[in-house]
Amino acid sequence: MQAGPMDEPPSILWGLDPIFSAFARLYIKDILQMTESVQVPGIYFYNNHPIYKVDVLGTVVYKRERDDFFCYGVDDGTGVINCLCWKSELFKDKDDGAGAAPGPSDPTVFDPVAELKKLKQAQQKRCRLEIGELIRVRGPVKTSRQQREITASVFYKVEDPLMAEQIQWMMDVPELYRECYDKTFQLQSDKQGESADSPLIKATNLIKDFIKQKSVSKFRTYDVLDLLEPLISRQPQAASADPEAAGPSGCQQVRQLLKEVLKVLQDEGVVYRRVKTQDEVYHTRRKAATSCTSCRRSGSDTASTSAKRLWRSSLNRSCATVTSSAAATNITPRFNAKCRHFDSFVQYNHCRTPGWTSQCL
Repeated sequence: MQAGPMDEPPSILWGLDPIFSAFARLYIKDILQMTESVQVPGIYFYNNHPIYKVDVLGTVVYKRERDDFFCYGVDDGTGVINCLCWKSELFKDKDDGAGAAPGPSDPTVFDPVAELKKLKQAQQKRCRLEIGELIRVRGPVKTSRQQREITASVFYKVEDPLMAEQIQWMMDVPELYRECYDKTFQLQSDKQGESADSPLIKATNLIKDFIKQKSVSKFRTYDVLDLLEPLISRQPQAASADPEAAGPSGCQQVRQLLKEVLKVLQDEGVVYRRVKTQDEVYHTRRKAATSCTSCRRSGSDTASTSAKRLWRSSLNRSCATVTSSAAATNITPRFNAKCRHFDSFVQYNHCRTPGWTSQCL
């Protein structure tokens, strides 16, 4: 799973991999087996992903304490790694407040000095661990004296009496491996070589055109299945002598193609799902209209007069001014004087008033 020296991408492209900027939740076994970069010391590779800082959760199996740091051995079930945890200023000020005057006898009076001392004691207790306790460490990976270790930038004891944190960790890490770490890092230029005539790109453009032309706010999968059927029917299917060795049916191919298209659209932020249900309702991210160009005046002068009365009675604080009965459509909102655009409330009342069209909704 590790990258060889010849497989390393150029260092100028490492920032294109999102894992490079994140704390990688790797198993300790993989951290110990990562290959160090030949271009930049201190950078390691796992499956061609550049990594230099990690996030581990495990049990303390040994500890050493010095004046300036703690040294904990962390075991997550796959291996043991040494974690160097530097002491903060809280541990150095041991005599802080030792000779201070006692606080007020009245417990209702707030004493900031006493509260600050309690806070420091709580932080010291959380950073000082014993063997068998659960610790979480985040920091860069280093190689010291031919041994791999983690220089902790953040470390703390995890209070987990019900093992909820450990169970959640055991569920998240395998998923991260499947979705991120076990997939080889590929440069963006490699993906641009995909043909524009591929079914995936065609299907993605069809769904985008469908959303744009129909102005839909939400849709279901069976609403767009018919759009993708011509793409599958055009693909040549190789004849096979063995009917059992034949590939998936056309319906299965359409559903698989739609699944890939929806995943691409979700990654691009075009569609999203609020709640995962069986009917698979997808919502679109529509932008608010910026103009109302189809608003036209229709009807007689009587309808125009009644429209004025309804406007004056329903909107005490009127957002627009009717200039004349002949040009009643030239209503300029106070918040946008360049286009004949109304907010949703004004549009609702305006377009349901006799003498106005409903096209501006």
